[in-house]
This record gives sequence, C-alpha cells and structure tokens, in this order.
Amino acid sequence: MCIYCSLTSSLTSCSIAIMTSDDKRRVTIFIHPAIVKHARAQAVVEEITLTELVEKALDNYLSPEIIIKKPELI
Repeated sequence: MCIYCSLTSSLTSCSIAIMTSDDKRRVTIFIHPAIVKHARAQAVVEEITLTELVEKALDNYLSPEIIIKKPELI
C-alpha cells in the first residue's frame, strides 16, 4: 500500500528527463504515480519544471560532499 495515496496498485514507471544542457544527464527512474502527481502539482505551485523540483529535492537531501566508504577487509 502506498503511504502517499492509500492505493494498493503496483508501481508504474515514470520517466524524468534531465537533459536541457551539456552539464545535465538524462535519467530514467520508476516512481509511484501518486508521487509523480503530487510532484507535478508542487512544481506548478512553485512555477518551476518537474526537473527543477526533483533537482531541488535531491540537492536538499544529499550531503554536500560525495562520501564513499570502502568496507574494511579483515
């Protein structure tokens, strides 16, 4: 069951394209339709594109530095 929409339907695919300039990459991800609907509505409210909303959300979520820790070998 989806916590966002209380639906029991299975996940469906959604493509989010990030490709407006040379410094961006196209990315395909799978997101529940209710989340996509909510994100699109929020983008309209903020008068930004869905791409900009996703970039903003990821930028706020991710740490400023890329940290990759290798597992310690015994």
